Amino acid sequence: MVPLQMGLPGGPELLIIGLFLVVVPFVMAYWVYNDAEKRGDDRAAFWALAVGGLTFLTFFGGILALVVYVWQR
Repeated sequence: MVPLQMGLPGGPELLIIGLFLVVVPFVMAYWVYNDAEKRGDDRAAFWALAVGGLTFLTFFGGILALVVYVWQR
């Protein structure tokens, strides 16, 4: 039997990456919603759901949605 030399696979590093992938979409959606509400946009919830959902599903899709939102405003 060979002992594990590098520790357990996916230890705290996997937890940090997982939290990052869950927290970032919420932060981006929150920022977009607050910005759109401040500017009086009637579609603030749509933009927040689009940016947050696409960031959660595909990170670069969310970045693209954020760029489109910033360009549109």
